[in-house]
Amino acid sequence: MALEKQNEAKVSPMDENKENQPDGGIGLEILQVIKESQQQHGLRHGDYQRYRGYCSRRLRRLRKTLGFRMGNRHKFIGKKVTVEMVSDSRYLLVVLMEAERAWSYAMQLKQEANTEPRKRFHLLARLRKAAKHSEKLEKLCESPRVDAKTKLEAQAYTAYLTGMVEFELQEWKRAMEAFNKCKTIYEKLASAFTEDLAVLYRQRVDEISPNIRYCAYNIDDPNAIKDLMQMRLTGGGGGMMAEKLESLITQARTKQAATMSEVEWRGRTVPVKIDKARIFLLGLADNEAAIAQATNEDTKEHLYETLLAECRDTIQAVREEIKTEAKQRERSSDADSGKVSNLQFLHSYLTYIKLCTLVKRNESMARTLQAKLKEPESDEKRGPRPQDLIRLYDIILQSLAELSTLQGLEDDHTFQKEVSLKTLVYKAYRCFFIAQSYVLVKKWSEALVLHERVLKYAKEAQSKAKSLNNSLKDLPDIQELIAEVNTEKYSLQASAILDTDETTEVPVQQQVKDNSPLCDHLETFYLDQSLVGKQANLVQFPPDFKPIPCKPLFFDLALNHVAFPPLDEKVEQKGKGGLTGYIKGIFGFGS
Repeated sequence: MALEKQNEAKVSPMDENKENQPDGGIGLEILQVIKESQQQHGLRHGDYQRYRGYCSRRLRRLRKTLGFRMGNRHKFIGKKVTVEMVSDSRYLLVVLMEAERAWSYAMQLKQEANTEPRKRFHLLARLRKAAKHSEKLEKLCESPRVDAKTKLEAQAYTAYLTGMVEFELQEWKRAMEAFNKCKTIYEKLASAFTEDLAVLYRQRVDEISPNIRYCAYNIDDPNAIKDLMQMRLTGGGGGMMAEKLESLITQARTKQAATMSEVEWRGRTVPVKIDKARIFLLGLADNEAAIAQATNEDTKEHLYETLLAECRDTIQAVREEIKTEAKQRERSSDADSGKVSNLQFLHSYLTYIKLCTLVKRNESMARTLQAKLKEPESDEKRGPRPQDLIRLYDIILQSLAELSTLQGLEDDHTFQKEVSLKTLVYKAYRCFFIAQSYVLVKKWSEALVLHERVLKYAKEAQSKAKSLNNSLKDLPDIQELIAEVNTEKYSLQASAILDTDETTEVPVQQQVKDNSPLCDHLETFYLDQSLVGKQANLVQFPPDFKPIPCKPLFFDLALNHVAFPPLDEKVEQKGKGGLTGYIKGIFGFGS
């Protein structure tokens, strides 16, 4: 926080003391100021509380700089910026920051209102406050001293906040009118200016468009739902609008789900009584069509993740229903006939959808990485490696292994053969990229062996496809893989030969034959082929005998001539023990 305030102190005074426009009018880049402040102070990560704190601190600095204090320490004296006071763009900036502070507080409350519904009342109050400040800014910009562009931007900003208030109040018609007015002004400004400002205005138009479509849908516009679906496909309407869009599509599917009662899969018709499963299965075709139409990889990845999340939620709902059914069977003491129940078969079908979606998503990611792998690698950015593709194919093979163990399909031989066919194809691709990883470290023999394994898997897959009358259209092109492997084999053989010939011929004078061990000529370099054999002549063994000095011996000759002092006085004499010795002698203890 301290670092953030220091950065504000460095940047903000420059923004707050901007010069007026060269034509003499007071100007303020409203949208640019807003966007820069939001991106630098929290909104890049959706932190509205941090942005609100920034707005408060900037307001304090502006008022202090302008001498526009609201009383003193002991008493608050409210002041309003009037048209007569507008002699500097910073007065307009004061009102703009007040509006932004109220708006950011409203957005913070909107995030918290998901868990605390009572905060919605406070949210509406702050939004109205922000719209009121924006109307005040628009009136201040009506001054003849303010330039035309600032007036238009103030009108667009007011229309935007007014539309936000009406949108939250679900007054769809009035919200749509306000958003359309805002969109029209920004489109005109974008056409009048070039470069950075025009890009900024177009971004704002793109932000408003999802809200307009959502309002049109709620006014019962027949084309609005198609526009919303297309917007979801192109990845538009991020953030809170994306949540509203998902909820809207779910509501539309819920209305249609009442007519759906059963589903047919692998020759068996299963009744669908769970509403969540009905809604998911009804929208499955639309989701798959949207994924097929998506051209942007990020959009496709987002759609895959959405589909997988819906599938997991549906599977969880079916599992809970299976547990309830099992408890009822235990209470009624019904004997299990051994046949897979309808709910269990429905669970297998949903698991099949989830695993197949996982396979398709990882295959799509693998195709993207393969295309990048063939591109020349730049120094600035590290490109993908074959190891990245190996991981993706590992996940695919794991999903196929789970498919073969689905409950209710153990005796479906056709299904098991189809899964084994897919497994062979993906094993071939995985083996190919393992070989490519060995090529990078110049392990030519291992890579050649793995290429042979790839051809074995590929030919086995082709023979199985003929027996199953399967054309392999839904799988990666196995024929292209075979052609690529055959090309790589010849390239690897050539690389292996070149690698062995890379050692240059050694001059004859350096290849001197000498029987002396290596330790004797460490200072002289020459090549000795015997050193790389099994019996290298490194040192002479056993070593020659060398004379060494004897270890000196020491003898203690002085001990024989030493005279020790007498110790008779210190030795205890027998019978001279005093009274104690006398008593011991009488009673026989002394002996």
